[in-house]
Amino acid sequence: MVETIPGGPLVFLFPGQGAQYPGMALDIVETSAAAKNIFDTAGAVLGRDMVSLIRDSDAETLKRTDISQPAMSAASLAAAACLKERGLVPAACAGFSLGEYPALACAGVITIEDCFTLTEARGKAMQAAVDRIAADSTGGTPDGGADSAPGMAAVLGLAPETVEALIADNSLGGLYAANINSPKQVVISGTAAALAEAEKRFKEAGARRVLRLQVAGPFHSPFMKEAAEAFAPALEKITFNDPAIPLFSNVTGGRIQTGAEAKSLALRQIVEGVRWTSEEAAIAELLGNQGALLEAGPGKVLQGLWKDTGSLIPCYGAGTMAEIDTITNLITKE
Repeated sequence: MVETIPGGPLVFLFPGQGAQYPGMALDIVETSAAAKNIFDTAGAVLGRDMVSLIRDSDAETLKRTDISQPAMSAASLAAAACLKERGLVPAACAGFSLGEYPALACAGVITIEDCFTLTEARGKAMQAAVDRIAADSTGGTPDGGADSAPGMAAVLGLAPETVEALIADNSLGGLYAANINSPKQVVISGTAAALAEAEKRFKEAGARRVLRLQVAGPFHSPFMKEAAEAFAPALEKITFNDPAIPLFSNVTGGRIQTGAEAKSLALRQIVEGVRWTSEEAAIAELLGNQGALLEAGPGKVLQGLWKDTGSLIPCYGAGTMAEIDTITNLITKE
């Protein structure tokens, strides 16, 4: 088995929600027997045909968190299976938010079947929570009014340390760092009032822009406690093994050492932020100046975030058959 791309080992990265699109990964499934087996396994666990779901659903349907979580997991694991079929085996892996579940499977912490069981349960729990938030006219705040419902915003052009320091200011209650994406971008969750005040303060502190995001809910924050509580019983039933290869945590930003730790962090991840920049730093330290990263799944989000680190280690897309062919050809020439 080939375990390196020119210059060293491979790290598989798995994208999160937002990267999904109708038809994703179907070109891989049509080409790769290993990828087709992933979709067949997903269909058997979920009781629905995944090819039909991804082919026939429109973008709005796929955006629903109860649909996108198992669908994205299938697309990402299909890409990873195809890469392995081509002889490309990961030396380590990490996933962004939802992507941590395909990463858990890739690292041998959970089975492929359990990945789909968990992402289905997680998606349903989170969808129920965001539906409740949307239907609740008070948005969970005592002052009332639909405009008080929690949401998310992207803070662009301000260092994560500055964002977190401003959030730590007690006068900005109800505000949380949800995704520390890059040195140039942090996504925050909070009430509408807290987000409005944060926009003013962050711009005063030097933020280039603060953009309210059109998302279903205030993810990766204590506002999702209801979802975590609903998901806990499903999580408890699943066996978590120690990682077979290095695996990195959204919650801590560092390596996960044991299966017990992985299970605990999986629950915490719903209500705590994604420390992606810390994971990237840990991956860079592991690789040194060798190897490459492959974004195994739809989209190019993680490639862009890796580029923001300034690392000379390349990050390639591996979410389509054309991209996987390109990577395979690159290695074949060595």
